Amino acid sequence: MANPKRKQSKRRSRLRRGANRFEAPELAKDPIDGSAFRPHRVNPNNGMYRGRQVLDASV
Repeated sequence: MANPKRKQSKRRSRLRRGANRFEAPELAKDPIDGSAFRPHRVNPNNGMYRGRQVLDASV
C-alpha cells in the first residue's frame, strides 16, 4: 500500500480544506406571505407546499 513520502504541511492541508467551505443555502420566496424558505420543502412559517396546506402552522 502506498504511503506518503513526506508529512503534509498544515498550510497545504488548510488550503485544501478551505476549498470545501460550506455555502449559504439558496432560499425561495413564498408568494403568499413573502417569507424565505428552502426550495422543494414545506415552508415552516405557514405549512404550505406547492400551494397546498400540508402542516398545521398554528404550532
